[in-house]
Amino acid sequence: MFKLALCMWVLVRVAPNFSAQDYLKKYDAMMGPDSFEGIMVMVAHRDDDTTRTYQMKILKSGDDKLRVWFNAPASAKGQEMLRQGENLWVYLPSIKKPVRLASRDNFQGGDFNNADILRANLAADYQVKFGQSAPEGQVLLELSSKNPETSYDRILLWLDAKNALPIRGEYYAASGKMLRSATFNEVKDFHGFKRPSRIVMRNELAIKRFSELATVDLKVGVNPPSTKFVLDELGR
Repeated sequence: MFKLALCMWVLVRVAPNFSAQDYLKKYDAMMGPDSFEGIMVMVAHRDDDTTRTYQMKILKSGDDKLRVWFNAPASAKGQEMLRQGENLWVYLPSIKKPVRLASRDNFQGGDFNNADILRANLAADYQVKFGQSAPEGQVLLELSSKNPETSYDRILLWLDAKNALPIRGEYYAASGKMLRSATFNEVKDFHGFKRPSRIVMRNELAIKRFSELATVDLKVGVNPPSTKFVLDELGR
């Protein structure tokens, strides 16, 4: 009887009764917490074997407000990005005004799209169902876009079945061509909040290109003032 009970407990831990939507919400809560302040570094590896490193501070409030300050490299220092709902802007100190961004454009010329960084809310933008070919101990989520404004038309996500930690992602165009692939690595504890601290996004159309996004520090549950997310405040 004890052995039977133990086996049932392990089964429940490994394969909880979550729906595909539950898993996707858990992914969003882990990779795009409702509110946070973070320090991140992105290293973009170029076709010519050069690299460029971007250091940034990110502040997020709720589902629809996010702001980024760039500290490096010198060419990007002073730039800021802002998300208000569906609208994205970059502030360029050289012209002292914000310019609109598109979700599908590359983030600072790297291999993440702007929406990958500025709009981490897949549950709002995609329909989701379980896929059929996940390895043991994992679940596969198949995401299809709800509207043409999303960064990708279809996404496949492999998550740990027990804790919903992301393992791998594949990102597709409407034609079925894979545009990007990602691996999620180095789970760390940030002040009691656990998540992968390093994402490697590979460009499947230009195989020498890839970008690494590392989380240096992350504090969730912050309560930034709404004035931090006003367009007129950019550059001040």
